Amino acid sequence: MNYEEAIGIEGANVYLGGQEILHDISWHVKAGERCFVLGANGAGKTTLVRTVMGFNWPKFGAKVQVLGHEFGKVNLAELRKRIAWVSPFMHQVLAEEHTGLELVLSALEGALGLFRKPKEEEIARAENAMKELHCLHLRDRMLHSMSSGEQVKILIARALLIQPELMILDEPSVYLDIAGREFLLETIANLAKTRPELTMVFITQRIEDILPVFDRGMILKSGRIEAIGSREEVLTEENLKKAFGLNIRLIQSQNGRFWTVIE
Repeated sequence: MNYEEAIGIEGANVYLGGQEILHDISWHVKAGERCFVLGANGAGKTTLVRTVMGFNWPKFGAKVQVLGHEFGKVNLAELRKRIAWVSPFMHQVLAEEHTGLELVLSALEGALGLFRKPKEEEIARAENAMKELHCLHLRDRMLHSMSSGEQVKILIARALLIQPELMILDEPSVYLDIAGREFLLETIANLAKTRPELTMVFITQRIEDILPVFDRGMILKSGRIEAIGSREEVLTEENLKKAFGLNIRLIQSQNGRFWTVIE
């Protein structure tokens, strides 16, 4: 690893359909850091992720660097192979007739299907990734027969197969019930412990989903940075009231997570 910052964005204004979605975004995530991005629907979170992935481009004059490479001077298709993006979009394939192993192996092609016979070594790697996520028992199960929590574990195992340097968890709990969400968050906490070199970015609209391991972050509102800094600096009642337009009171549990009460 020959870079200090996993993500470096300076002065980014991003337009979609003639409308400015992100306004003057400057955001830096150090290599190995665990960062959260919090915001309501329409805050610009997905546009920010797509900008990091090189699918959206900011207006001329901005600077975007990811994993030590400046956009405009790097092969984005090759760079994306070093990034694991776990997104709710991928759940759309879960109704298809794929087994857990088949979807994990599809990461090798950067697609949602593997269109060749996998090598024995590749199968072994996929099984090891599933074992790390405690989901090897889902190897031959059809995806549509799994619970939402099990499906998300398969998606994370898929992401880990490529040995990523950056993992973006883009609202991964959005379709989960309470039990499924807690199952997922425990998985993420364990991953953070076992992969200290992995830069992790957690995108969410739910304050209670932000684990203590995500010790830096920012709040987006209407495409602008409302707050940025350490967890303690960002997750304040004043900042949350501004971001969500609600009279929010925070309660912190013994495990360090915050819960909200609307007054």
